[in-house]
Amino acid sequence: MRASRLGDDIDDFCVKCKRVMNHAVVSLLNDGPAKVRCRTCHSDHDFRHEQPPPPKVDSRKAALFNQVLENAVGAPAAIVDTPVVAEAAVAAAAGPKPKGRKKA
Repeated sequence: MRASRLGDDIDDFCVKCKRVMNHAVVSLLNDGPAKVRCRTCHSDHDFRHEQPPPPKVDSRKAALFNQVLENAVGAPAAIVDTPVVAEAAVAAAAGPKPKGRKKA
């Protein structure tokens, strides 16, 4: 395999387009592409070897979801006593909130 050169076409994952697209090599590091420019949206980013970035997971949302899920399938009462889960359980029991103003 030959070393990359500036301006070469290369496939890479575009962080703006969110898919593998055609890119141009913008900078090199040790005979390999370091930065690339998407030929579709013209955004510059680090060369990612066609790998998407890991998904961002909010740990608070994941913990709350797991607690509510455990509560729904019959988890111990200790989980329900936490303020966050109790608040979510009350909101779920109340049902969906009405949208818009009530007409008198």
